[in-house]
Amino acid sequence: MRAQAQIGKVGVIGCGQMGSGIVQVCAQSGYTVIVSEINDKLLQRGLTAIGSSLDRGVQRGKITAREKNVAMSRIRGTTDNRDFGDCALVIEAVMEDLDVKKKIFGELDRVCQTQAILATNTSCLPVSEIAAATRRPEKVLGLHFFNPVPSMKLLEIVRTPATSEVTLETGREFGASLGKTVIVAGDTPGFIVNRLMVPQVLNAIRMAESGAATGKDIDTGITLGLNHPLGPLALADLIGLDTLLFIANSIYNRSGDSQYLAPETLKKMVEAGQLGRKSGKGFYEYK
Repeated sequence: MRAQAQIGKVGVIGCGQMGSGIVQVCAQSGYTVIVSEINDKLLQRGLTAIGSSLDRGVQRGKITAREKNVAMSRIRGTTDNRDFGDCALVIEAVMEDLDVKKKIFGELDRVCQTQAILATNTSCLPVSEIAAATRRPEKVLGLHFFNPVPSMKLLEIVRTPATSEVTLETGREFGASLGKTVIVAGDTPGFIVNRLMVPQVLNAIRMAESGAATGKDIDTGITLGLNHPLGPLALADLIGLDTLLFIANSIYNRSGDSQYLAPETLKKMVEAGQLGRKSGKGFYEYK
């Protein structure tokens, strides 16, 4: 595809849950990928996770063993961001910390070629502020993937007022080359998906908190009544209650809209380490 010819080599900063998924889909789509982590231990953990994910694909008959090996051969790891110097696109996928992201983008602006596009996978932080850390705001945009990246078909592109038409179109073509359906959002609090999803989940928590219905019945009502694949409380567990709380607080702080105020139950569960599937317990228990 045209995007592969234009971009060729993709950089990904961060090889955690989101970053490793982005690396995997890029490699499977024919891109050469370089991925960084802050140390060798985390890098190896991420690369192992990619291999395990591809192995599951082989076991399920979705890909062949040869296709897995070819994808892995396209991936190289590093702990030095200077290695992104020849990438045409670099996607940042680190923790949701605005200062950390701005620091990374400032560094990328210095080491990457002038025509390179810089993207952030943030789910809620202001992309314009991240772009302001560079001298190329017209070449910065959000590429918000959804978890798990290999199976989720949506890519939410976030365009700032400074993002150029060429950058946006390259982002669209890149998303399509990964087999994703692309939607475009302005740089507003929560973009599209989280802005719509978070109030529903928070309202479900408030409903359970008030005793109006049990969590199980709330989820059953949504799955069978609205044909959603997951109820809002099960979805909260999948997202991670700490992540949900961060997104809600971020949107509230930017918008002042009271529907994004986090319920006390959510705050207390996060304080207690009940984070959902990742911790083994949230609104449901997981083995």
